[in-house]
Amino acid sequence: MDMIATKASETTIRKLEHARRVLETDEPTLEVLAEIVGLSASHLQRSFTARFGLSPAQFLAQRKLGALKSALRDGDDVSGALYDAGYGSPSRVYEDGAARLGMTPARYRAGGQGERIRWSIVDTALGDALVATTERGICMVELGRDPAGLERSLHMEFPQAQLERVDAGRDEFLAPRVRAVADVLAGKQAHVDLDLLGTAFQKKVWDALMRIPRGETRSYSALAADVGAPQGARAIANACAHNRVAILVPCHRVVRNDGTLGGYRWGLPLKAQLLHREQAAAA
Repeated sequence: MDMIATKASETTIRKLEHARRVLETDEPTLEVLAEIVGLSASHLQRSFTARFGLSPAQFLAQRKLGALKSALRDGDDVSGALYDAGYGSPSRVYEDGAARLGMTPARYRAGGQGERIRWSIVDTALGDALVATTERGICMVELGRDPAGLERSLHMEFPQAQLERVDAGRDEFLAPRVRAVADVLAGKQAHVDLDLLGTAFQKKVWDALMRIPRGETRSYSALAADVGAPQGARAIANACAHNRVAILVPCHRVVRNDGTLGGYRWGLPLKAQLLHREQAAAA
């Protein structure tokens, strides 16, 4: 019986890998893809998501978005890049991709050109924090002990944007957002608008992170199950690594299955401090 189950599992894996290869070059519907690989649509949807951390539709959308971003970064004209990436019309990129870019494709290609980003560095309970905002909300929070290094990170993220350093205490838009970051670093609660730049799956993970109550943690595996990708712990870790809004999207609340801290972009000592402050405040 175990041998039969193993063979069935191996067959399913081969079919899922076949489905992935099809999606890398074509755009079939779920029903057509299921027929191609010889699985039911529901089985394909469930098994594909469990294996790759994305549904077939999300995998296809991410592949198209990646092709668009690559073409734009290479300097292709916007219209050509849109069609080459598989978007049937310019409007489709706004349905499928522009919200994930966080800015228009033309501005993304130009390294954020045309975006006005106001920023400041604030001294917080846990060190310096760079807070940067677009008109839509906070787009970046970087932590560190070197103000010059924080500024370099901002320029690398948005090399062509209009970057304007302001006095956070005097800027009506930036001031409450800087205070919110400082409050969170001090273990308090705060709510602000965010301008998140990421794929559909990354945003799904970030949304799940923001639902973890202050003072609590989740394992990578538990979070993977929460977003419908029970085998996607590695994809969860990758989404955490690409989080550019430290603290406000609390990837520090994700730990290993055995309860140890795991990794953290800004170092394990800071992760431990953040969790300790939140747990103390919650208690």
